[in-house]
Amino acid sequence: MSTNVAGKKIRPRYQDVDGWRLPCQFSPEAFRSTLAYKPRPDDLFIVTYPKCGTTWMQTIVSCIFRRGQPFQTGLEFFSQCPFLEMTGAEAALTMKRPGALKVHLPFHLTPYSPETKYIFVARNPKDCCVSLYHHTKNIPIFEFTEGDFDDFFEVFIEGETDFGDYFDNLLSWYEHRNDPNVLFITYEQLQEDIRTNVLKIAQFMGSQYKEALDKDEKILKDVILNSSFKFMKGRFSKQFADFAALPREEIQNNPDIPSGLKTLFGGETKAFNDDSTSNFVRKGIVGDWKNYFSPMQNARLMKKYRERTAGTDIPNLWGNYM
Repeated sequence: MSTNVAGKKIRPRYQDVDGWRLPCQFSPEAFRSTLAYKPRPDDLFIVTYPKCGTTWMQTIVSCIFRRGQPFQTGLEFFSQCPFLEMTGAEAALTMKRPGALKVHLPFHLTPYSPETKYIFVARNPKDCCVSLYHHTKNIPIFEFTEGDFDDFFEVFIEGETDFGDYFDNLLSWYEHRNDPNVLFITYEQLQEDIRTNVLKIAQFMGSQYKEALDKDEKILKDVILNSSFKFMKGRFSKQFADFAALPREEIQNNPDIPSGLKTLFGGETKAFNDDSTSNFVRKGIVGDWKNYFSPMQNARLMKKYRERTAGTDIPNLWGNYM
């Protein structure tokens, strides 16, 4: 584990808002407004722990809504599939519908209504840890450029990353996996059979979306193509970079950009740099953890995994991947 000149362990920089851990440049007001938001019957929430397939699911859902067509700009993506803890609840009120709302919250903090639909995406904790490590290291606001994987592993296994403990998040939504308004799906299932699962997602969103894909093979193929890792790595990364590079004044003066986004992207200090935007979609593979975990780290995480999931069927989700 690396240390700084004072001999202290290197840890990412976060902020605590009302007992909840967030990236430092997120607006506390945006977060609080998210918790207070009253969901509408036509809302669709995409819920994940960070780096568990969020952008992938946002892109799949958006392509289904748009009959296979992707977003044309970064602003379209952020405003029509908003990340509520970052944008604030006003983005849900101004969003073009149909659309989807993204959160990284456990069940008890997520704005909830039995009439609202929720898609929860789970990913095995080892790959999640590695992906979140790169995400944290590449984004300047975390001030973790000198940190290494050993440093981050300690933060992850202690449950002290932004958005809280991985297992708290997973278990809270797993308890609701059979609720009629919740679709619980894993990153690995999407990797194994994207076609079957795109159709399953479309059916959950509404029978009209499933029927559209059944009737027109081209729309289905367009959804799969335009939500593929290769497409997102190229086009989405460029759109993200273009949006992040907009002049501060242009962001601040654009009435279509929610205040939370203005705080993050239009502040005095840049929240993202070229590396963080180009690598926001990084590898998109299963099993990358094997390139990072030491035998001791693997044993420690497996011990916590077994303890936290005891009495559940969660180990069956990732029997081939852990």
